[in-house]
Amino acid sequence: MAEKILIIDDDLDTLKLVGMMLQKQGYQILAATTGEQGLTQAENEDPDLILLDVMMPGMDGYEVARRLRANSDTASTPILMFTAKTQLDDKVTGFEAGADDYLTKPTHPSELVAHVKALLARSSKGKTTTAGAVTAERRSFTVGVLAARGGLGVTTVAANLGSALQAVTQTEVIMVELRPGQGTLGPDLGHPDPRALIDLLQANQSDLSRQRVRDALVQHESGLQLLFGSTQPKDALLLNAISQFETLFNRLVYLTPYLVIDLGSGLPPLTQKLINTCSQVAVVIEPLPHSVEHAKAMLADLVELGIERRCLHPVVVNRIRTELQMNWTKVQEQLGYPVAGAITPAPELMYMAARTKTTAVVHQPGSLTGQQFAKLANHLLEVQKSQG
Repeated sequence: MAEKILIIDDDLDTLKLVGMMLQKQGYQILAATTGEQGLTQAENEDPDLILLDVMMPGMDGYEVARRLRANSDTASTPILMFTAKTQLDDKVTGFEAGADDYLTKPTHPSELVAHVKALLARSSKGKTTTAGAVTAERRSFTVGVLAARGGLGVTTVAANLGSALQAVTQTEVIMVELRPGQGTLGPDLGHPDPRALIDLLQANQSDLSRQRVRDALVQHESGLQLLFGSTQPKDALLLNAISQFETLFNRLVYLTPYLVIDLGSGLPPLTQKLINTCSQVAVVIEPLPHSVEHAKAMLADLVELGIERRCLHPVVVNRIRTELQMNWTKVQEQLGYPVAGAITPAPELMYMAARTKTTAVVHQPGSLTGQQFAKLANHLLEVQKSQG
């Protein structure tokens, strides 16, 4: 995914010109026109670099930098101060406040790009990982799972994919059902009324630390870590709490090497906001003509939202045995996308897994279903590896 740069500047012309300049270099641009907005954006979006103007009404750039450095989530984010002030004392104040580099307005585009690249390179070199763990600076490999419409088994696919990723990588995996009021996985796995997601969404964003999110996860006996969607229908109102979801998501992606997100069905505003932060996207399809047409339309919408075609992976799920269903090669031909995985019907296995409060992959890892999910997990990992 493109590196993310947050520009904090009250000058709209600067925001537009600098933003366009950096977009042409392949960066994803975020913008804020006040210090307060900038702090909120930095907290929620976790940018790779912050381009910060000093002279702003209200909270100036120096104070913004101090607050960024005082926040554990942004303490190590590179800051490039960008200002019209040229005095040495002003630069010293900027560095003391926490700036990593300093540019004076106006600056030549090539000079700005050179400073941005140098800061991002230094930041990247400072990121190290250890086997089975992830540092605070490295985002997880995140797979979003969704379908064009409901009732296609998105949650089942997400949970079993999480189990398969854990088995393949032999490391920590978190699976999250980001669906307040629409959760089904909790009761299936022995938690009839899960409330952790609701508690997190209703907390003050400033209190939503990574540790608090980690403490809310359920450790399944299989080793998979889970955050269930609640089952109370009225909780679905929280689907509109997009900023809270963004904060939660930006905590989750630094807690684990591998993260699987159940995004449910359709493309509501919340999904549209989060989908671009996923490393890969699995689109669940039932091999029936109308379902395939819906999926084809969704794939087109996802591309329009900025998702690269190579990051979109149709997964054909056969829930029942019927001659009315299309074979996966026909589905592939109609979609215009290669099918990443095909899951054949296994109602007995799914029933037994539910009875034992686990996933089908954990219940019978050597089954055909287990092999199919392992193949899907390996495919996604190989694609990610090939994309660098």
